[in-house]
Amino acid sequence: MTSPGHLEIRDVEKFYDVDGRPLKILERINVNVAAGEFVSIVGPSGCGKSTILRLVVGLDGDYSGVISLHGAPIRGTSLKRGIVFQDHRLLPWLTLEQNIGLSLENSGWSREEKQRTIREHIQLVGLRGFEKAYPYQLSGGMAQRAAIARGLVNRPEVLLLDEPLGALDALTRLRLQEELLRIWRIEKTTMILVTHDVDEAIYLSDRILVMHANPGRIVDEVRVDLPLPRDRGSASFAAIKRRILGQMSDYAVHVEAA
Repeated sequence: MTSPGHLEIRDVEKFYDVDGRPLKILERINVNVAAGEFVSIVGPSGCGKSTILRLVVGLDGDYSGVISLHGAPIRGTSLKRGIVFQDHRLLPWLTLEQNIGLSLENSGWSREEKQRTIREHIQLVGLRGFEKAYPYQLSGGMAQRAAIARGLVNRPEVLLLDEPLGALDALTRLRLQEELLRIWRIEKTTMILVTHDVDEAIYLSDRILVMHANPGRIVDEVRVDLPLPRDRGSASFAAIKRRILGQMSDYAVHVEAA
């Protein structure tokens, strides 16, 4: 098993060119994610949550500051950093096992190693028996499980989760939160989750980063010191939720007054 990654983001700023003028998207982002930690990022739409994930995974290198894994600056994409999106993005002409195996194309592993780890991860996400199924034969929740397996199959040091449960119905989402927590505890992979669901962030995370927009910046860091599994109805859970929603409400009031 690959060691979980220690990720550090130092003084990262990001601009887009809008009508020939620079528009600041991210302002002085500083995050230190310990190896094996589960960190969530919450905030309003447009605050740069997903942009941070794109920078970490290496899809965009146009920024200032430093993003490093185990102290080595990140340059481009790498099998050490996996990502799961809100849309499962399974290829419809490939079976479940073939879709998961796509992540191993450049791994350098032997055919036997690939087949073994594909089987292990299909079992990990509870899809044993569906190896030969095509995406249209899977429910939305099953397809997202497959996407999580594809993100984990090459044993990344960091797994980035960009609203992976956002398109699911409420009951399926709750079930997959349980599955994601179980998988994280088994795999011990460092995970960073972007979500609009505050309850989800509290239920899953060691820490939660709260962001505001225009420009995107971190305004609060909330440590979730609650035992697992967490009771969503407890007073401690509610207190953390009030703190986070208070920060987000302050931002909404500021925007309306501007």
